Amino acid sequence: MKSPLLMLGLPKGSLEASTIALFAKAGFSIAKSSRSYRPVLDDPELDGRFVRAQEISRYVEHGFFDCGLTGWDWVVENRSDVVEVCDLIYSRASSRKSRWVLAVPEGSPIRKPEDLEGKFVATEVVNITRQYFEEKGIGPNIEFSWGATEVKAPDLVDAIVDLTETGSSLRANKLRVVDTILETNTKLIANQDSWAQPEKRRKIEQISLLLQAALEATGKVGLKLNIRKDHLERLLAELPALRNPTISALGDEQWVAVETIIDETVVREIIPALKDIGAEGIIEYPLNKVVY
Repeated sequence: MKSPLLMLGLPKGSLEASTIALFAKAGFSIAKSSRSYRPVLDDPELDGRFVRAQEISRYVEHGFFDCGLTGWDWVVENRSDVVEVCDLIYSRASSRKSRWVLAVPEGSPIRKPEDLEGKFVATEVVNITRQYFEEKGIGPNIEFSWGATEVKAPDLVDAIVDLTETGSSLRANKLRVVDTILETNTKLIANQDSWAQPEKRRKIEQISLLLQAALEATGKVGLKLNIRKDHLERLLAELPALRNPTISALGDEQWVAVETIIDETVVREIIPALKDIGAEGIIEYPLNKVVY
């Protein structure tokens, strides 16, 4: 039996379910039991393991994984020498970047990073935090936090550096953001030696293309309709959502077919407007991938 071409590192934990869903939309089925770290992939060229996102960049750098998905923050924190193949901006909750922020209790007198000279700061990303303060010439005491970092201020430390996406956890713990230290999102990264091998690089680039296409399709739908030629100009002028549509001739020379991609959020407004202009045969359909 031929060995798989690529060993893939997949993030276990908060990104696990959304990663499996993204791969499914890209055309790759990933099956695993709740306690298993070894997924079953439907592509014979792929094998993989689920490990903590914090560790993936090290395993990619050292060659256990040919490529993997992990946050940019962990690549920076681990100082990993890897190839950044592409950005994949998705998370458990949304499709926005997350931030590592310096935060203090709402009632703290600390207003700027310089106020933390000689103070105590807790964080999971010690290297990132240390580099931030060193670049500013500030010398706080930085200690590693094993988790639940947001509850440690003000009783145990003066400030924290923690990851936030919406800011809701910080607000719930009555914390105030002083500064953003690093913006981060999921990336597909590759081992340097694997990237240098044409066959492996080709496969990694294929995965990259399909994952990006799946993300590009998120929140969008396809729309088809027929409209009289003498109404087409009005349709294009009044409905800016129909950017660069495909216009095709029909058997009846007085009509054309229009096909385009629009944001799903505007469908409820745009379909009645299309009907008012005279469109017929309006069809909305879901998208799995969009490749530009």
